[in-house]
Amino acid sequence: MSDLDLHIPPYAAARLVAPRVFDHFTRHAAVSLERGRWTAPVADSATIEAVVNAAFWASLRREEGFVPRISLAVIAPDEIPQPMHFEHALPLRPATLTRVAPAVERAGIHLGVCRDNGELVVWGTARAVPSTCIVVEVSAPGLLVIKHQRGDDAGKFVNVAVLEGDQIKVVDERASTLPDCPALVGSLLGFGAAEDGEPLHVMVQLAVSMRAHGRGGSLLVVPQTDVAWRESIVHPMLYAVMPPYAELASLARLAPEESTGLTWQEALTHAIDAVAGLTAVDGATLVTSDYELLGFGAKIARRRGSAPVEQVSLTEPIEGTSATVVHPTQLGGTRHLSSAQFVHDQRDAVALVASQDGQFTVFAWSPCEEMVHAHRVEALLL
Repeated sequence: MSDLDLHIPPYAAARLVAPRVFDHFTRHAAVSLERGRWTAPVADSATIEAVVNAAFWASLRREEGFVPRISLAVIAPDEIPQPMHFEHALPLRPATLTRVAPAVERAGIHLGVCRDNGELVVWGTARAVPSTCIVVEVSAPGLLVIKHQRGDDAGKFVNVAVLEGDQIKVVDERASTLPDCPALVGSLLGFGAAEDGEPLHVMVQLAVSMRAHGRGGSLLVVPQTDVAWRESIVHPMLYAVMPPYAELASLARLAPEESTGLTWQEALTHAIDAVAGLTAVDGATLVTSDYELLGFGAKIARRRGSAPVEQVSLTEPIEGTSATVVHPTQLGGTRHLSSAQFVHDQRDAVALVASQDGQFTVFAWSPCEEMVHAHRVEALLL
């Protein structure tokens, strides 16, 4: 018998995406097992479809006027430490999920879903889950993100698929292997230095925080020891910082056990949000590759003698998409054009650009293509 609730219509995207998600997690589980990571059995396609279906219809409901924010972890309670059990399991239905949503909307809390006598139920809540656990998150009405925990890094997740209405975006795992893929994009895909403990995850969190403030903004990341970037900035810089502000840089170099007062992650998060908040000011924010803040509100200018940027290569790490060559203005307005020009002129720099509509683009120079490469990564930041 189908797990889909007979009282609600099926969500077509759930059926289409479920086999692809199952295939991803099957491969991921094999790698995790080989690396000795904490694993749990992978949910089958029918279970994935039913959970996504229930989450989608719950996302369209309201509870006392509030949009539900829910995270569903498909895992049995005996597979995780310290599960919180309900005395009576709840049926996996949209109305049930909407009613309980206010209790679990804080980050890091998931409603646990598993089979009980063949039926899918909500058994309680979970905090720590293995990387092979399928997590379905309701981000907004009609917007779902399917993700898993990043290796052994508790609290950090890698997106597998994004569903918005009838649109399905399955993240292409191979994107990180493309020539000239920036380390930031590789980290967002769950690969690269961040998995090995390097502070690259700071850049990921900066991107997430920039997108979260919703005002749009630009962050220019320049080499630590090179001042050539000054040739591409209008002087005087309106809000230059001297000496460079090093709180974020200092925290990024610390190990968690070395911090005092606030926990290291809390202090780091506050510092990240402070820098990301500066990007809401008109103009660009500048930081070094070691995260020292140089200034904000900067106006970008074409470097003397440099040609205007006329085209960029555009890609999105989504299955079924291919690279296109476009004029920078096709990606957005002045912010995108000026950031593309900056990277065209300062080829060791990277530019992060958030749009007010939620789009997020990483500009980096591609030696292979001999042009600026624009990586659209908002699907990785939800």
